[in-house]
Amino acid sequence: MVFVVTRFDFRAPGAGPAERSDRYRAALDLARYAEETGFDAVNLSEHHGSEDGYLPSPLIAASAIAAVTSRIPISVWAVIAPLYDPVRLAEDLSVLDHISAGRVSYTFGIGYRPAEYALHSRQWRGRGARLEAQLTTMLAAWRGEPVGDPVDDPTADSGDDPAADSQRLTVTPRPFSQPHPLIFLGGGAAAARRAGRLGMHYQPQLDDPTLETLYRDTCRAHGHEPGLVVAPVPGPATVFCAADPDQFWSRHGHHLLADARGYREWHVGDERGSFVQSEADTVDHLRAEGVYVVATPDDLVRRVRDGELGLLATHPLCGGIPLEAAWESMRLLGEVVLPGIR
Repeated sequence: MVFVVTRFDFRAPGAGPAERSDRYRAALDLARYAEETGFDAVNLSEHHGSEDGYLPSPLIAASAIAAVTSRIPISVWAVIAPLYDPVRLAEDLSVLDHISAGRVSYTFGIGYRPAEYALHSRQWRGRGARLEAQLTTMLAAWRGEPVGDPVDDPTADSGDDPAADSQRLTVTPRPFSQPHPLIFLGGGAAAARRAGRLGMHYQPQLDDPTLETLYRDTCRAHGHEPGLVVAPVPGPATVFCAADPDQFWSRHGHHLLADARGYREWHVGDERGSFVQSEADTVDHLRAEGVYVVATPDDLVRRVRDGELGLLATHPLCGGIPLEAAWESMRLLGEVVLPGIR
């Protein structure tokens, strides 16, 4: 069974305010269409300080998508959690959990761009430990335990007990999902150990069985039953559907190349950060590489049936692609490909 998802990150180099607003509104229509035609999920990403307008506020976008859909799961991966205040993040996720009736899941990560930490006046060093402390606070908040600092009550009279004049508040509302929204920790070996220590679900950064083994062993060593593990599915990062792939590449290949270059510029040395791994410097090189795939409906149906593709991940607004091209791809996927593979 193939998994079919659509993703939005709103990267659109050179877009002005009016065009960018149109693209945000179009994403809501595309997400609603994805639900109506049987897509399995909508995914959102997060990055900050990107000149091409990469989505910095995935929780707001997820809330808007949740408001115009009713069934399709929504995932945010990855939330760069150390950039957030833990109590405020617990509140925001709880509210979004109610708006979506529990349909939004999250992968928490520590990010791979020091510039994003500088933008938010946060320290890059020690971010892993801060994430762990942050999660401890959030889980306590969702259990209904008091969090934060005590607040003095000047009207109280406690006699000789100053502590009785202060109180700590609890986070409200409690989540719709119990005990809390679905959260994965994403990353490599350090994230596997962190997820195991805290008894959280885990999303490996790479399709590497040793990471899952490390996670499960760490869970058991700390008295936790291992949770869910969602490993990357080998295959192209982005799939488009077109009646004429040659024409699509000719007209829109530069948008895909801009997307690939944007991710590559964020890489540090040999460290893998994003799931998009491309070395292409031309449209022809990108097409040959296979990270971005443009295929006819018949070809995609054949490749799924032959077991070549276990995941169809489309990114309709990729790199600033015109809305009409985004809709062409989505309609072919929703009205031709999906009925042909299910």
